Amino acid sequence: MADYKAPLQDIRFVMNEVFEAEQLWSSLAGTRDAVDIETADAILEEAGKITASLIAPLSREGDEEGCTFDKGQVTVPAGFKDAYKTFAEGGWSGLTGNAAYEGMGMPKMLGAQYEEMLYSADISFGLYVCLTSGACLAIDAHASEELKQKYLPRMYSGEWTGAMDLTEPHSGTDLGMIRTKAEPHADGSYSITGTKIFITGGENDLADNIIHLVLAKLPDAPAGSKGISLFLVPRNSVDDNGVVGENNHVTCGSIEHKMGIKASGTCVMNYDGAQGWLVGEVNKGLLAMFTMMNYERLSVGIQGFAAAERSYQNAREYALDRIQGRATTGPQNPEKAADPIIVHPDVRRMLLTIRAFTEGSRAFSTYVARYLDIAKFSDDADETKHAEAMVALLTPIAKAYMTDRALESCIAGQQVFGGHGFIREWGQEQLVRDTRITQIYEGTNGVQAMDLMGRKVVANGGKLFELFASEVSSFIEASSDNAALNEYLKPLAAALERLSDATEYVVNAAQSDVNAIGAAAVEYLDMFGLTAYAYMWARMAKTALPKVDQDTFYATKLKTANFYFKRLLPQTVSLLESIKSGSEETMAMEAAEF
Repeated sequence: MADYKAPLQDIRFVMNEVFEAEQLWSSLAGTRDAVDIETADAILEEAGKITASLIAPLSREGDEEGCTFDKGQVTVPAGFKDAYKTFAEGGWSGLTGNAAYEGMGMPKMLGAQYEEMLYSADISFGLYVCLTSGACLAIDAHASEELKQKYLPRMYSGEWTGAMDLTEPHSGTDLGMIRTKAEPHADGSYSITGTKIFITGGENDLADNIIHLVLAKLPDAPAGSKGISLFLVPRNSVDDNGVVGENNHVTCGSIEHKMGIKASGTCVMNYDGAQGWLVGEVNKGLLAMFTMMNYERLSVGIQGFAAAERSYQNAREYALDRIQGRATTGPQNPEKAADPIIVHPDVRRMLLTIRAFTEGSRAFSTYVARYLDIAKFSDDADETKHAEAMVALLTPIAKAYMTDRALESCIAGQQVFGGHGFIREWGQEQLVRDTRITQIYEGTNGVQAMDLMGRKVVANGGKLFELFASEVSSFIEASSDNAALNEYLKPLAAALERLSDATEYVVNAAQSDVNAIGAAAVEYLDMFGLTAYAYMWARMAKTALPKVDQDTFYATKLKTANFYFKRLLPQTVSLLESIKSGSEETMAMEAAEF
């Protein structure tokens, strides 16, 4: 298995050159004095070192050993605890945390790059850190000042970790069915009782305390999702001086035996009258939790392509070294028994597909993170409103499209290895197993597609979609005098037209067909993702073209862009045909006929 090397040149290209981070940060009131390009570059450099040297070496052994459970205690694999201590002491847990509570206050656009490196090194390790960051976001946005002062500094320091507790044995996607109860006390706290499942990092021995964000219902709560409230529930009690005390009637009943991410404990959590505090308003818990979940959904998308990046690095090294067969144009290494498999067109197809989707994902995640920063840090109301709308539209694509392509990329990387890809010591099968969960948690990708098609497009008659379409059209128009860019602009414009056609079709079909949205959702999200990545690749090509003679790095960007536009983007043609076939064939069978 190849040693992980942080792709810092690619990261800097996207962040600094394509999306001009320094210009953005200097224009936003909330980042103007917090970060500059030199600071960001130093952070990226150090993140690359610590993820490659400290965390990545733990990945395989962590997968082999996994977490262990004994009498309510979860023990992480050997080496994780010491690595986490070193990691936390470096301040990494609070990188994007609110500076008012001892976080570093860095923008998400920078945080997204750091998360990529963290997840490429090891998804299991990264989950402990990034879920804590997500919990901090919800606390910072919705909790009382007292709770923020008490909990955020210790979470940003890494002394305490965080977890979000949504799912119950009978209630997954349909959270309105949850049964966990919250009984109010006279002192303003609540007694929380219930069971949650699939809680990542719900119990571990990395930190002194674990802060759970728990969805529950008050006795008089309205039925369904409108009756859900959010509560902060520490595993161990915390006194007014921040001293950790006895267990707060929060216990782990078991851990799951999983396909992947084995070094991350996935727990069944029991709350037996645990003391908790309201976060946000009564019966508006989903609003508060979605502050965390929207960031986590982008983070899950980053998990996916981060694993695909690791798969690419492994497969590339193997393809350059493994000799099998001869090139169709004649022997490339006549002095050896065979040529390296990189000479074969199908191996190149697989590697280029991984590369095109992975680099497209890096650009797209940065693009979404850019809008998150504008929404959070801008003092311009109109700019903030527009950014929030774009984040709402793009988040399901970031979560679902990136992870769908990531699993395919990890499998393709495994395929490059042939039989060796099926053997554990090479690491490729672990990446396939670890990445599989990204399509499931934080809302399955089918649910994400329904969210995009139903809530974000059809519900408003396509108005949110028009924001994206208008931006892409403006880019095409503004770049139209660049003759060298025309080979990218023309297919981008055609793909956007097809996506607009699909949007109009489903918006109209949904007026008379109740199944139109569900039947089209997944194909629509894929079509949107392909078109959005074409926009990303056109922007990257525009940045690379003037510099193509400076460095081969920019020439390879254009070659990858060419592959994307010629070999991958045409999938939008067949997707449009599929969408326009309607729902009849999908719904024709009776349930008993399946």
